[in-house]
Amino acid sequence: MRASDLIVKETLFDTVPVRVYASKSSRAENRRGLVWIHGGAGLFGSLESYQRLCHFFAKESATVIVCIGYPLAPEHPYPAQQVSCYAAVLHFLKNAQDYGVDPERIVLGGDSSGGTIVAAISQQLVSQKDLPRVKAHVLLYPYVQTLDSNLPSYQQNHSVPLLFKRHAISFFMLYLTGSDIGVDGVMANAHLSQEVRAKYQKWVSPDHIPQEFKVRGYVPFVPSLFSEDLFRLYKRSFEPRLSPLLAEDAILRQFPETFLLTCEYDIFRDDGLLYKRRLEENGVAVTWHHLEDGFHGISLMIGLGPMEFPGTRRSLQRVLQFLERF
Repeated sequence: MRASDLIVKETLFDTVPVRVYASKSSRAENRRGLVWIHGGAGLFGSLESYQRLCHFFAKESATVIVCIGYPLAPEHPYPAQQVSCYAAVLHFLKNAQDYGVDPERIVLGGDSSGGTIVAAISQQLVSQKDLPRVKAHVLLYPYVQTLDSNLPSYQQNHSVPLLFKRHAISFFMLYLTGSDIGVDGVMANAHLSQEVRAKYQKWVSPDHIPQEFKVRGYVPFVPSLFSEDLFRLYKRSFEPRLSPLLAEDAILRQFPETFLLTCEYDIFRDDGLLYKRRLEENGVAVTWHHLEDGFHGISLMIGLGPMEFPGTRRSLQRVLQFLERF
């Protein structure tokens, strides 16, 4: 199918820019809907930069794709990104039939920080009892916690493209506060008080990472001296809306079935493993695909011809297989 076989429309969902993709050849009603929240640390990314990925999903499945063009930090400080995505998702849940979508067949998806936003706003969505329930989540290499940046995958992949550890932490700090002051301290977990560490160790600990993921190298990390200043500056990062791994059981057990992609050469690999563990402990079915040759951002290589990696199309085909169940 060519791009010309798609109907692509830009519109507003409750003042939020979106781009809607639909196949001309699929039936005009009761279709599946996939809302995509793009990655980019809340600082980068756009409707245009996600066009290839959305084209792929729309062309390869009978799915209406909605990509959200949320505002970016630092011009629009957090939580503008989550607020906009939440508003757009609510609009679509209420008006899905206007786009030929069955409101009972809507899936939320996102890559990297987009997956984080999916997990964050879903904590609010579960309280919306008067709206159709989201059918499933699709999360591609999300980050879900800001407590420990020295888990095995952070150590093993600290300088692996496309996302270096230092850059990732700096981006998050810019997203949250508009500044990356103290990045070295946060990299050394100096922003984490003993009380916070003890409270969440049941969920965030290298002890919960299977041994097979430590064989490439892991040294138990001793945090730097605690910094009260860094703690005050970044304590919001421990809120479940910024660290969805820390959501309470009562919330997570209401989440829908989830597809989760992790990549071996990605600092966020262990975030995904820990999130998978928490979802499954709360009775949420997880379809997990781990790319042994994958790295952060690999799925965005789709449509680049010789620049595509073998794992690019392989990972997205797994997403399509998952979607076909809904």
